[in-house]
Amino acid sequence: MKYGMEIAVAALIIVFAAVFLVQDAAIQATGEEAWGGADGEAADLIEASGYEPWTEPFWAPPSGEVESLLFALQAAIGAVIIGYIFGYWQGSRNTA
Repeated sequence: MKYGMEIAVAALIIVFAAVFLVQDAAIQATGEEAWGGADGEAADLIEASGYEPWTEPFWAPPSGEVESLLFALQAAIGAVIIGYIFGYWQGSRNTA
């Protein structure tokens, strides 16, 4: 079979997506937030203990969209740097 590995990977992706969607639908049916994460719960727990921060951020993004943009930009810059390093490493291995 010429495309056996490709078919297996595609089937695995479809199964993963189906499980993810079914799980998401089950969580949404209970009325809870589906994928909120643990950061909010940890912050609530820390604030409930009486902790008060002793510093303030020097700048806060004006909106959630700007914050997401900065996060995506940081991820893209990191991916470019890592890709360049691996490409340079692979290129130097091939010429030697």
